[in-house]
Amino acid sequence: MGVSYVLGVDGGGTKTAFELADRQGASLALHTDSGISYRQHGLNKVLETLLRGRNICARQSGVSLQDITHVCIGLPCWGESPQGDMAISGMIEQAFSPAKVRVVNDTEAAWAGSLSLQPGINVVSGTGSIAYGRDHTGRSARCGGWSEAFGDEGSCFWAGIKTMELFSKQSDGRLPRSALYDIVRRALSLKDDMDFIDIMHREYIPFRDKTAQLQILLDEAASAGDRSAAGVYRTAAGELALLVKGARNGLSLFNPFPVSYSGGMFKAGNLILPHFRQSVKELGGALREPEHPPVHGAVLLALELPGANLPNH
Repeated sequence: MGVSYVLGVDGGGTKTAFELADRQGASLALHTDSGISYRQHGLNKVLETLLRGRNICARQSGVSLQDITHVCIGLPCWGESPQGDMAISGMIEQAFSPAKVRVVNDTEAAWAGSLSLQPGINVVSGTGSIAYGRDHTGRSARCGGWSEAFGDEGSCFWAGIKTMELFSKQSDGRLPRSALYDIVRRALSLKDDMDFIDIMHREYIPFRDKTAQLQILLDEAASAGDRSAAGVYRTAAGELALLVKGARNGLSLFNPFPVSYSGGMFKAGNLILPHFRQSVKELGGALREPEHPPVHGAVLLALELPGANLPNH
């Protein structure tokens, strides 16, 4: 038998990252592909994306497929439907056989990467929002990640909806107009503000990822000094801190307990991080920059599988 390797997969609704590594955790190949939310893309499309990513990583590194012996896949929606979990896990295990496969919710991979498998909590704020943590006893807790219909507060999707709300209120006079108003008009090439309704319903509202991308316009406005846009980021920080609070309540962690983060919302940097850091501190936590990206967290979780020989770290 040849040398064995591990594959980590960090899946999302919009994109999926793959990392092939050796048994010491050293990266050999990286690849980014489309999303693998089976609710959004369907089971067959998800499996097709997973196999394509694995094959591309194998080609890049010169590793044969049979030598990829341990796989961890961070999967959106995992743990939210017994029937869905059974269906997708069965397809994955058969397709990746004889490799040992571990499927987890994608937020667990984010936690594993950001804190290198150490006790603490990670908050993911990308298209959606969710927190996951583990304590020194191995107990885990999750908070958030419900649905964009009644959750995902503090996420890019949520911020996209807030952008729509601010624009509409500024357009019809409920709020004073600010930089956001002009930025949205320019970005969407609006000749008449009422065209905004049709564009949102046709091109954004049916698609979570497109709605989430409106957060980029919010960022631009806030960075230009727009106080109404900046206020959305302050509110987002508070909502994300509530996720930390909820996860903390299910764990035995010692203050100051580590809190890290991942996801596109945090790319707003100083618009959100100082507010989030302060809110976390008030809960007894200490904010840390992530040690590794979520995809490497999936590699670390794959190395925990029996026979993978997880090195000391």
